[in-house]
Amino acid sequence: MSITKKATVLAVGLGMVAGLSACGSSSGGDSRGAGDSETVTLVSHNSWAVSKAVIAAFEQSSGYKVQVLEDGDAGQAVNKAVLTKDNPQGDVFFGVDNTLLSRALDNGLFQPYEAKGSDLVLPEYRADQDEHRVTPVTTGDVCVNYDKAYFSEHGLTPPDSFDDLVEPEYEDLLVTENAGSSSPGLGFLLGTAAEYGDEGWQDYWKKLKANGVKVVDSWEQAYNEEFSGSSGGKKAKGDRPLVVSYASSPPAEVIYADPQPATAPTGVATGTCFRQVEYAGLLSNAGNPGGGKALLDFLLGKEFQDDMPLNMFVYPVREGAEIPEAFRKFGPQAEDPRTMDPAKIADNRDQWVKSWTSLVLK
Repeated sequence: MSITKKATVLAVGLGMVAGLSACGSSSGGDSRGAGDSETVTLVSHNSWAVSKAVIAAFEQSSGYKVQVLEDGDAGQAVNKAVLTKDNPQGDVFFGVDNTLLSRALDNGLFQPYEAKGSDLVLPEYRADQDEHRVTPVTTGDVCVNYDKAYFSEHGLTPPDSFDDLVEPEYEDLLVTENAGSSSPGLGFLLGTAAEYGDEGWQDYWKKLKANGVKVVDSWEQAYNEEFSGSSGGKKAKGDRPLVVSYASSPPAEVIYADPQPATAPTGVATGTCFRQVEYAGLLSNAGNPGGGKALLDFLLGKEFQDDMPLNMFVYPVREGAEIPEAFRKFGPQAEDPRTMDPAKIADNRDQWVKSWTSLVLK
């Protein structure tokens, strides 16, 4: 969901840098084994973020120094990790979500490891329970966001469903991401497939295209350049008041604003949400498997799970983790998000993306 969306990118778009103080780690003592490197390398998409105090506590208690390699959007990062699996860039990969999970598993990207605290993961977020090749870390909802000021000024009611988006009053208002290269773009496509079925989603996209939907390559471009409701979009003079983003985007617009407004300037069309879950895994052929296992334990630890929402703007998956007040007030999780069985995603994703590309981009 990588959820999402995310504070590293949002901070750039909003011209701010966020930080959250915390301490402690789920790992106790020096966990290095014989032959392990002192450095453990995490490969991720470009929205990875964690408070300095939290990562420093892990490094001190585990004895490992964490190196992070960010590699573009989630889809791009997963594809590169698969291509380099025999000689991986790092030890742990974070950021493969349920829309791309089968691609990673089918290509042997991960080796089994059951992280400490896995029994505390909420049941709806668990996956691959027989082999434990991935560890759930975050969750979030891909949803259409809207610019409240635009709809107020134009006397329009914001859309709340997929059906609404093809109505004439919303012509030329929506920007979304390329489903073939962007995780939220793919999530939105899967949301429409879940809503309209294997055949009906194509007719829906024909209507959406006729209604002037704009497609760009990445979430960063859609949200921070094209969307009129975000701080970054305002600076870039974006003219699209509807964007495919995340349910947790409105809280970011409040938290990073100076001064902070009493309410979010953007809202969520709750009838358009698709639930994403992001996973991490120990890479096959990892050079430092001991460090990788310690890092996976850390990602499920309470300190990281409590810290993560206000850094990556996604929800924790661990039972009892703290949910920030701003999330509950401005970006609650959808009560009835669209979902899809991972097996169905695996069977249909590539063909759906191919058909979507032919239908929408050509």
